[in-house]
Amino acid sequence: MKRMQKKKTKIELFEELAGIDENGFSRWVSVDEFVGEHQGLQLLNGAGWSRDDGPFGRKYIVERDKTRTPGNRTDAIRTVGFNNGDYSQHIRVDIKRQIQSQRCVILGTSNPEVDHKNGMKNEDRVMRNEDQKLSDFQPLSKAANDAKRQFCKECIRTGIRYDAKKLGYPMSYYKGDARHNGEENACEGCFWYDPLEFRKHLKEK
Repeated sequence: MKRMQKKKTKIELFEELAGIDENGFSRWVSVDEFVGEHQGLQLLNGAGWSRDDGPFGRKYIVERDKTRTPGNRTDAIRTVGFNNGDYSQHIRVDIKRQIQSQRCVILGTSNPEVDHKNGMKNEDRVMRNEDQKLSDFQPLSKAANDAKRQFCKECIRTGIRYDAKKLGYPMSYYKGDARHNGEENACEGCFWYDPLEFRKHLKEK
C-alpha cells in the first residue's frame, strides 16, 4: 500500500522557498513567488501565516517590505534570525515611526529601515520593548542595512569586527580593537554600530 506523503506546513514551504540558513537568515522573497506548489503562502488577509504573533513570528524575526508598490500591502518577506522567545525582537511603534521619518545615516535616502545599532542583538534591555530607547536604533537604507547585516554575521562568526579602513577611513574603530569578546558593548566603536558617532571621532583622529 502506497504511503501518503505528509503535506508541508506553510512555514516549511516558506523555509524551502526562501533558503533560510543555519542562522535563521533568508533572502527577500517577493509575494509574486507564491505560485504553484507555494501558492498556499499567498497573503489574502493581512499578514496571514506570517503574522508576528503566530508560529512563524515566534520562530523567526520577520521583516516585511511594503515600499515596492503603492499602499500598505506586503510586497516581500525575509527572516533575519531566530526569535529566541525570551524577549520581543520587535521595535516599539513610536520609535519605529520616528526612525522611519528620518534619512539613512549613510546614504541620506528616505524611507529607511529601522536598524538595531547592536548587530549582535545581545542586550537584554534593548530586546524588551518597554525598555527601548530611540538611541538604540538608527535609520539605514535597505542597501546599507543588508550590508551591515552581512558584516555583523561575519563578525559574530569570526570574532573580528569590521575594519572601517576598508571604506577608506583613516581609522578602524573609535573604541576597542579588531577582536571582540561578545559582550553587550562589543559593537560600540565599530563603524556600523553608529556611523554618525564614528564620523565625529574622525576629528579627534
